[in-house]
Amino acid sequence: MAEWDIQKLEEKYRDTWPAAFEANPDDNEKFYLNVAFPYPSGAMHVGHGRTYIVPDVVARFWRMQGKNVLFPMGFHVTGTPVIGISRRIAKNDPSTVRIYRDLYRVPQDVLDRFDDPMTIVRYFAGEYERLMRRCGLSIDWRRRFITVDPQYSKYIEWQYKHLHEEEHVVKGVHPVKYCPSCDNPVGDHDLLEGEKAEIMKFTLVVFEWQGAKVPCATLRPETIYGVTNLWANPGVTYVRATVDGEEWVLSREAAYKLELQDHTIEITGEVKGTEIVGTTASHPLCGTVPVLPADFVDPDMGSGLVMSVPAHAPFDYIALRDLQEEGRFTDIAPVAIIKTEGYGALPAKDAIEKAGIRHQLDPRMDDVTREVYAAEVLHGTLLVNCGDQAGKPVKQARDDVAAIMVESYGSKEMFDFDTRQVICRCGGRVYVKILHDQWFLQYSDPAWKAEVHEQLDEMKVVPAEVRAEFHRTVDWLKDWACTRRVGLGTKLPWDPAWIIEPLSDSTIYMAFYTIAHHVKKIEPEKLTPEVFEYVVYGTGNPTTVPRETLDAIRAEFLYWYPYDFRFSAKDLISNHLTFQLFHHRAVMPADKQPQGMVIFGMGLLNGAKMSSSKGNVVLLEDALNEFGPDTVRMFLIGSAEPWQDFDWRNELVIGAKKQIERFWNTVSEGLAVEENDGREIDGWLISRLQHRIENATAAMLNFQTRQALQEAFFGIEADLKWYRRRLPTIAPGSAAVQELCSVWVRLLAPIVPYTCEELWHAMGNDGPVAFAPWPVADVAKVDEKAELAEELLARTVEDVESITKLIQIQPKAIRLYVAPTWKEQVFAMIAAAEDRTNAVKLVMADEGLRARGKEAVNTAKQVTKFIHRLPPELVRSIATNGVDEMAVFMSAKEFLEREFGVPVQVLAAEGSGEAKADAALPFKPAIVIE
Repeated sequence: MAEWDIQKLEEKYRDTWPAAFEANPDDNEKFYLNVAFPYPSGAMHVGHGRTYIVPDVVARFWRMQGKNVLFPMGFHVTGTPVIGISRRIAKNDPSTVRIYRDLYRVPQDVLDRFDDPMTIVRYFAGEYERLMRRCGLSIDWRRRFITVDPQYSKYIEWQYKHLHEEEHVVKGVHPVKYCPSCDNPVGDHDLLEGEKAEIMKFTLVVFEWQGAKVPCATLRPETIYGVTNLWANPGVTYVRATVDGEEWVLSREAAYKLELQDHTIEITGEVKGTEIVGTTASHPLCGTVPVLPADFVDPDMGSGLVMSVPAHAPFDYIALRDLQEEGRFTDIAPVAIIKTEGYGALPAKDAIEKAGIRHQLDPRMDDVTREVYAAEVLHGTLLVNCGDQAGKPVKQARDDVAAIMVESYGSKEMFDFDTRQVICRCGGRVYVKILHDQWFLQYSDPAWKAEVHEQLDEMKVVPAEVRAEFHRTVDWLKDWACTRRVGLGTKLPWDPAWIIEPLSDSTIYMAFYTIAHHVKKIEPEKLTPEVFEYVVYGTGNPTTVPRETLDAIRAEFLYWYPYDFRFSAKDLISNHLTFQLFHHRAVMPADKQPQGMVIFGMGLLNGAKMSSSKGNVVLLEDALNEFGPDTVRMFLIGSAEPWQDFDWRNELVIGAKKQIERFWNTVSEGLAVEENDGREIDGWLISRLQHRIENATAAMLNFQTRQALQEAFFGIEADLKWYRRRLPTIAPGSAAVQELCSVWVRLLAPIVPYTCEELWHAMGNDGPVAFAPWPVADVAKVDEKAELAEELLARTVEDVESITKLIQIQPKAIRLYVAPTWKEQVFAMIAAAEDRTNAVKLVMADEGLRARGKEAVNTAKQVTKFIHRLPPELVRSIATNGVDEMAVFMSAKEFLEREFGVPVQVLAAEGSGEAKADAALPFKPAIVIE
């Protein structure tokens, strides 16, 4: 055969495959998998490639198992991200233009039209599909849709009609992420930075200061009893402001934030930080305290002023310590107010000293702060100097003191993010705003939560440990603002001034895939809610669509749904992946609930997180051009299991390319038929092959695609290497090798489909390899004795090589001493023992072995140690099947002499007179090298 040329193979098969993967209902069992659809606002990178290649490998596996597989794809374009991009390009924003022109390499004539959001959508959706086809993804492209298609909008309107009628969508007042530049609430998909930011509720503890109020934001209001001072930044100019009729002093940034949160703010003047430092402030629960200077106080955090609790806050403790080491404020002492198991009177001091932290800028400060915080909240109790709160657990006192502060001491609530910067895709800063008359999905509903918890317990979740993360998300999930004033998307049916936001319109689109290719042929105005009601529930009598068409659409839905597995990234557990469970429970029938989810890890490039905005990406097209689709696929599958993070490194990708070339060459050579069939080693090769099939299949069934590759490629390659080593001459072809090649090509077909397609046809097979039967292990072809014999030989050869390397001499002769039968008895006894700690006692209980005295005792110890180093399955096989070691070595004498180029003798250890022969054990002959 010709040399492997993946680019030619791609050109040969890429455009012929899609029609074969158009899945229609039939009599076979279905397997429906889907993956989070992409937002086509930029070029695909190799991280995207992995997201879609892993499900494709799974889809191809199940097709070869005889299932009718559906793997669809659509594009998510609702919301404001693409609008923000188009605005930045229209303004000729340098960083945005650089990314799209230089990194994504958008042609200038196309880029000039990117001031239209839909031009961006259409261009990149086309690019995504083109590259997915290049990757060989077995997608049914008939079902493609984008989330602004009018037919899809009709489907979303039907969904929200259901949610509204069941009171899952309600009007309310809630804090939300808000972009003033867009004048719109935003979700995670709308953000350039701070996608993981959570909204935190702070209590503003209000101190009296020179006739005004000074608020300090805290998550720990119960620590007011331990306040020793306040911190103010002398380099900041604060403002005087009338806040809800009271005179306050706070940072300008805090005043703006509070104005967004239902507070009436009027700035009346300025106060320099130097005017505040050195004065005093007071609060009824802690008395009068000084205000100390602190450059670390950020005016953009909280109110720009901080109350200090050095006994329990590591940052406060170390800041006070630094000042006192300068001889300043030495009269201030930390006040202990919380007793926590594992800590002394001053937990902040204990944590800092234990970590060896010497200064405020130590990056571990955040970690020790979280450590102390968590310990106190979970296990702390307030001390007697805490007034009415004494003896209360911190967790309870925190909420009780917050309520008392608001009711009796003029405190207010303030909302802010747990991360510094949250940036909208428009480039503007995002804040927390209290929205009125906003529509919310009521994820706080306990009954709804209970249904989702129940569904989670019934589903298969891979890996299993993320199930707990799902349950935690369901528990803490709050009401979600599901509408926006601007952006692309579906208008809220009963309140069309609002548009359904991106995460809220992409919760049950998996069901839309089953009918998309039918529905897109119907005029949108005919797709009334009654149509979808009939398709999903079989109820009603819609008249806008012929009954024959409706029945065909409903039949397709009923055949495919529910989906069997959904693939998506772990960072979506906190929103989309959990949202879709809520919506399925609310909208879909009981027998149409999700069956399973596989959660992906993240993508790294040379050890760093991939980021298009920072230019730290490898574009998928560049990777395909340089390495070819099969190489990209093999590397991405082989680099990590789906739920693990993978790291793209070009030098390792080159290694994957060489591996496929070896596979191609080996199979090509193996196609030649030889007349030397019937060799003993052929039986061993076929026996080993059954285990590779079994292990690769088990791995695929558990979505362990990397482990499947390890067995299907590296395992078989290792077996072939030993097989060829054992042959007297190089003999590439035989019936056994041809049988192996047929299996090998099919095992690797889901991973490197272009290469395997060509090899499959070169073997004389008809039809695509994608629909060839997946190999099935044949127990009748397993020969444990042959495998044991070769394992013994391989281990012995390795031992000889290790010894010669160690002693660094050129052998003149090798003698192998085989252990006597009584040692085999010792091995079998210890191998069968449940408790091997009493091996000597067990062996000495046998009268015949006891008669051997110290020799038996030493052998028992040596065998026990040896068994612990062997794989349990090998120990079982040795003990069960036994090995005629003398016969094995004698039959392989020619091989051993050929391997080492010296005469080899095989002798019985017992009675040999060779002192070293006493070390011979079952499956480990004594080796003497002359």
